[in-house]
Amino acid sequence: MRSSSGRNSSGNNGGSRGGNSGGRGGSSSGRGNYRGAGNSRDDKQGGRPKKPRPEERRYDVGPGATQDGPKSGRGASARGGAKGGPRQGQGTGRGRTAPGSSREYEARAEERNRERYAGKKDVKLPKTFPGAEQEGERLQKVLARAGYGSRRACEELIEQARVEVNGEIVLEQGKRVDPEKDEVKVDGLTVATQSYQFFSLNKPAGVVSTMEDPEGRQCLGDYVTNRETRLFHVGRLDTETEGVILLTNHGELAHRLTHPKYGVKKTYLAAIVGPIPRDLGKKLKDGIQLDDGYARADHFRVVEQTGKNYLVEVTLHEGRKHIVRRMLAEAGFPVEKLVRTSFGPITLGDQKSGWLRRLSNTEVGMLMQEVDL
Repeated sequence: MRSSSGRNSSGNNGGSRGGNSGGRGGSSSGRGNYRGAGNSRDDKQGGRPKKPRPEERRYDVGPGATQDGPKSGRGASARGGAKGGPRQGQGTGRGRTAPGSSREYEARAEERNRERYAGKKDVKLPKTFPGAEQEGERLQKVLARAGYGSRRACEELIEQARVEVNGEIVLEQGKRVDPEKDEVKVDGLTVATQSYQFFSLNKPAGVVSTMEDPEGRQCLGDYVTNRETRLFHVGRLDTETEGVILLTNHGELAHRLTHPKYGVKKTYLAAIVGPIPRDLGKKLKDGIQLDDGYARADHFRVVEQTGKNYLVEVTLHEGRKHIVRRMLAEAGFPVEKLVRTSFGPITLGDQKSGWLRRLSNTEVGMLMQEVDL
């Protein structure tokens, strides 16, 4: 009984599996028939074709398109730029065709402009202010470049009647001058142009007063090697003498500062050993007989005394070699240390040994006033 029922059940199962598989087969064939029928129906009735994917879309297709490129339609407008622009192969009006590239377009535009303005006279632009056709530079520009402030500040100097050109006070704005030929002064002091340079060096002891030394010793030129303009020293100082020495490229000023005619005064501090007589200053002012003639001091005073050590100040306008040392030695007081503290209006101040500084406009003007420049 068990075996019979088992066989029946297996037979039933086999039959159901067969029926199911047949059903799957039938449904499968049904789906295939439906799709095939649908495609054939679309082809017969002229239905819309299947939309391509975005990556498969082409924008260069349209009526009359070829492999070389579009002739019309959406592709032509997309390649041409703006929507509705001129299409390739069609006229743009006035008998011209659209250029093929931006360079060609610019060349045609330039050619049209040349044809338009051919034969016309040059247009003269108006001058920015009266007298602009004159030579030279505006006075306020020259003053600003010389370091007297902004152009507006220099215009105020002119309005205050503090500026003169060739001896005449300037009251009008925009006056043009030649900085190399005209004499410009502010408050009576000559204005130096930008091409001239003026420096003060606190020369240390042991430095030779020359711009180049063939023996390789330290010299003044070592302090201005980075200057583009060639400078030269004004006068000399002994190798062991310290203090102020001027460097410039203004030849006339350097010549006058060292010429005996103008008598520019120099001040020195000398360290000597005393005791010194009370009439030493009178003897130096009256004159000391030297090998090359008399030498006279313009001023003498005792600055400091520490026991037998004296620090004295000597002012004179002569520039002979070793003049201060020779005078004091002839009077019986050899100099142990000598420092020049001023050259005309230029003073040493708190300038450290070996330091180079540029002279201010006021100092340059005072120097020029000292020698009538």
